Amino acid sequence: MAAGQETVLDDYSFLVSETDAKGTILFANSDFCKIAGYTLEELMGRPHNMVRHKDMPKKAFKSLWETVQSGNIWTGYVKNATKDGGFYWVFATVYPFESCDGGNGFLSCRRKATPDEIAAAEKLYKQWNNE
Repeated sequence: MAAGQETVLDDYSFLVSETDAKGTILFANSDFCKIAGYTLEELMGRPHNMVRHKDMPKKAFKSLWETVQSGNIWTGYVKNATKDGGFYWVFATVYPFESCDGGNGFLSCRRKATPDEIAAAEKLYKQWNNE
């Protein structure tokens, strides 16, 4: 895939990742690895923001972190970067949770965003980036 090219998720893609309280990746499912272009080994122990796309406004992630750190569930549209310089859009739901070892962290589940959802998110994020 050429740099800057969009990867469009299929209707059945379901990207899942788990992080610790600081956002370090503890788990990533095969759909996440495939779409982002990384192996599981490349993702493990790295900050989740390694897939953050430069077009994403800081305001969106501020909202995400404030929401989940207060114990609430965050949902929103996210443009992520792929390893090869491309990108993909998802509708994300991020849940705060306690893992089986007693540690606190976050579980992120992501599905395909529709073209209309992406268009609305792009418009909003462009406004936020120009504020």
